[in-house]
Amino acid sequence: MIEHKNLSSKIFDTFNVIILILIALLCIIPLWYILCISLSDKTAVNSGMVTLWPVGFNLFSYQRIMGESAFFISFLTSVKRVFLGGIAGIGCILLTAYPLSKTARQFPKRNIFVWILVFCMLFNGGTVPWYLTMRNYKLIDNIWGLVLSGSLPVFHVILVVNFFRNLPGALEEAAYVDGAGPWRTFFSIFIPLSKPVIATIALFTIVGHWNEFFQGLVLSTKQSNYPLQTYIQQMVVTADFSTMNVEQIEQAVKLNNRSLDAAKIFIAMIPILVIYPFLQKYFVTGITLGSVKE
Repeated sequence: MIEHKNLSSKIFDTFNVIILILIALLCIIPLWYILCISLSDKTAVNSGMVTLWPVGFNLFSYQRIMGESAFFISFLTSVKRVFLGGIAGIGCILLTAYPLSKTARQFPKRNIFVWILVFCMLFNGGTVPWYLTMRNYKLIDNIWGLVLSGSLPVFHVILVVNFFRNLPGALEEAAYVDGAGPWRTFFSIFIPLSKPVIATIALFTIVGHWNEFFQGLVLSTKQSNYPLQTYIQQMVVTADFSTMNVEQIEQAVKLNNRSLDAAKIFIAMIPILVIYPFLQKYFVTGITLGSVKE
């Protein structure tokens, strides 16, 4: 009987390993294919010869993207936007979600604010009113325009509200008995126990700020103020051969949009791939198990 169980366990483990390897390949192969496209020759890419290995290996796409100082200026702008936007976004989300996680008896006006947020999530005034508002607040060509615009995503607020509601109420009651006020309870109990959801919304916020290009296009009138994604998008769309020298034209002829887009995607992925491992460990449920003793 024991030998039969051990054999069944080995078969099950082997099957699990095979499934996990296949899932890992499904995740890795598309990224590898994008890298191969970005490193391949224009003719090979256009003829569909590139599969899982670069054909006509070259770095023309990366040289085109990184060959100008404007690239590094835009990269720095995106880093500042992600850093400031992450702090502002997470702070706004947590401070909004904490009172909304209370009952209507604890916070009588709660339902009014919830309906206002839901309405704003479903409907908006459009691009023109949004732009006029940002201009009136003098947030054009200003890093704070990129940071504060959309710093309170309602969907993230709903995620945090639901997480706060699932925390044991006995912890908050014990804090009040010990004399802790709302701010002390928020920072000493709710924040430490909310690392999983904070890591989740932090990752969403970082990815959102890093990948967003339209706001940079609307809120910036100078190329020097473009975030990275806006700079790359404009470089692809508005390539002007009349302003290029002979060497730049020769390099541009060797490129095509697929290789350039692939390089853009790969460069944009690198910071997220670096940040994700540090946040992934917090994607664990049940962190509050055992925090309340019966």
